[in-house]
Amino acid sequence: MAAAKKRSSTSPPDGGWGWMIVIGCFLVTICTRAVTRCISIFFVEFQTYFAQDYARTAWIHSIVDCATMLCAPLGSFISNHVSSQVGIMLGGLLASAGFILSSFATTLEHLYLSLGILTGLGFALSYSPAVAMVGNYFHKRKALAYGIAMSGCGIGTFILAPVVQLLIEHFSWRGALLILGGFVLNLCVCGALMRPIAGKEDHKNMLEFSEIELEAPKPAFKAWSFCSPAIKLWSHKWVCRCSQQEYNFVLTPDFVVLAVSILFMAYGCSPLFVYLVPYSLSVGVSHQQAAFLMSVLGVIDIIGNITFGWLTDQRCLKKYRYVCYLFAVAMDGLCCLFLPVLQSFPLLLPFSFTFGYFDGAYITLLPVVTADVVGTASLSSALGMIYFLHAVPYLVSPPVAGWLVDTTGNYTASFLLCGFSMVLSSTLLCCARLAKITPTSSGPGSRDTLAKQESWTNGTIVYLVTGELDQRGEELLAGEPSSHSKR
Repeated sequence: MAAAKKRSSTSPPDGGWGWMIVIGCFLVTICTRAVTRCISIFFVEFQTYFAQDYARTAWIHSIVDCATMLCAPLGSFISNHVSSQVGIMLGGLLASAGFILSSFATTLEHLYLSLGILTGLGFALSYSPAVAMVGNYFHKRKALAYGIAMSGCGIGTFILAPVVQLLIEHFSWRGALLILGGFVLNLCVCGALMRPIAGKEDHKNMLEFSEIELEAPKPAFKAWSFCSPAIKLWSHKWVCRCSQQEYNFVLTPDFVVLAVSILFMAYGCSPLFVYLVPYSLSVGVSHQQAAFLMSVLGVIDIIGNITFGWLTDQRCLKKYRYVCYLFAVAMDGLCCLFLPVLQSFPLLLPFSFTFGYFDGAYITLLPVVTADVVGTASLSSALGMIYFLHAVPYLVSPPVAGWLVDTTGNYTASFLLCGFSMVLSSTLLCCARLAKITPTSSGPGSRDTLAKQESWTNGTIVYLVTGELDQRGEELLAGEPSSHSKR
């Protein structure tokens, strides 16, 4: 009864202040993911100013993406153990400092540190906690809420791409970076909106947990020093239990398959945003038209975010979110495969429409599919792991694509590798779904049995039951009867 009461008190409200959380996540997405995409507009400027090849210049964008995803578990950790507000505000300060310091860069190595590592760290502390907060406030309309929140990436790209191009033309790339540094300070405002849904309950539970753990050794505690082995043993056990509860989904088969597919998907999607503008310029498209292609990709991204979010919340498609996700990833892969034959602005425009739509679709469904796999209780930690898995592909893929461009003299090999990688990601998920054995039951209550099995694999009930069993075991070891034995 106590466990059921606790779950009901922290159930998602599906509205109320949750819509402010959606707005806050929307703005965070603009200031992080949209700004990251617009860094590719600086690619030609950096290459010309520092007189470097494609591969070395591409490291800037890849380090930003890698640092953002590599440090995502740190953002989840701060969100879980301190607060989402602190993490997002701190991230805004670090990202702004990175852009401001980058405006004074004299070498590419300077940009690797400031624009790459420092800005990426700031984005990591802001992005994953904001995305996880939406999942905490919504359940029935989760896909729609994520569609609105993640559409900030498309809207931000649509608005910022031509604006950044104008800023570069009027104030040079240094002035544009300085202005972007002031812009991302809005992350601090977004952090103020992230009010936790059950902060008081969580704090109370933490205190109760500490009291239970300390209850057994209390008589002998006064005779020991503060740094006694008992204190170290208790703190180690507390940390291990928190870590086990937060990350025990990692070795589940569904999450492992999703994680492996994420590696291939992340490798395929990153280089396109780095090389779309340089590729467009190489086939004779003007600077303004190349920036317009990024804007079109961004605005169609919005439509993909919202329409796929709304459609997959409907009863007829709610069971097939997983299938919709892998379909969107496969379509983006096919777009990359056909990109090398599109060598004019009228042909590249439909590409931006198609790629942008399905890019928005799978970005919206990724947190939803993750929540379906691990459960809402572990969503923050799971998203931290998912974004962490993006780190290595994001770091490696743009320089590898640049090396292929330098070696072959064209973009064909780079785009084909990206396309095959995304198609492989979708194929892996499809094969895993087809090979999955669905448990059956011959009794009249087979549906109830399946529902119980799904709840156990989600991990939410498992946390509550294991926590209660551990608590009773400690009471028995301490010589205190549990509530059931008293009865």
